[in-house]
Amino acid sequence: MPIKPADVVRGQYRSTDRKKGSLPTSDTETFIALRCHIDNWRWAGVPFYLRTGKRLARRATHHSIAFREPPKSMFPPGSGISEQGPDHLTFDLADAAKMSLSFYGKRPGAGMRLDKLSMQFAMHDTGHIGDVLEAYERLILDAMRGDPTLFTTADGIERLWEVSSRLLEAPPPVRFYDPGTWGPNAIHQLIAPHAWRLPFERGWRDPNAVGA
Repeated sequence: MPIKPADVVRGQYRSTDRKKGSLPTSDTETFIALRCHIDNWRWAGVPFYLRTGKRLARRATHHSIAFREPPKSMFPPGSGISEQGPDHLTFDLADAAKMSLSFYGKRPGAGMRLDKLSMQFAMHDTGHIGDVLEAYERLILDAMRGDPTLFTTADGIERLWEVSSRLLEAPPPVRFYDPGTWGPNAIHQLIAPHAWRLPFERGWRDPNAVGA
């Protein structure tokens, strides 16, 4: 669906070491976050939050799916359900593929108290890590083979320009952020009442650790 300027946060990291010839009043963004929607029955009413930028807290590439809470819960009040946020399915694509599913499970013992648990999968655990191709290696190989699966079509590119036209005509103001953070504070209002799922919150297990 068309992207509304009100659903976009543009950012620029603060820097005292600007390149020669650059203007201190430049409004070129080094960060962008946005809320968008897909206009079909499968994803009706589901918001997609995207964020990318330079000089952030760490380098990361991940996708996280937050599951909606049911209108009624089978668990009694005070059990801990929803206290640590919704269930998440997270894919970490920064290096070798990792996947994590977080969910609530009953704490052992009497009574009904729930804790947040997770199941994790890492390509390192399969013995096939040596077969993983770098991102551009995969794309170049697919291009040579004529496999268009991972490529955007010309119609898709034109549609992206079309839905971005309002944003390009009236972009929101640039907001500043400090290097080493996760972007401007306005990103939290963009996603409220939800919260961003940050990489360090997943607690990936070390595949080389004893007992991992």
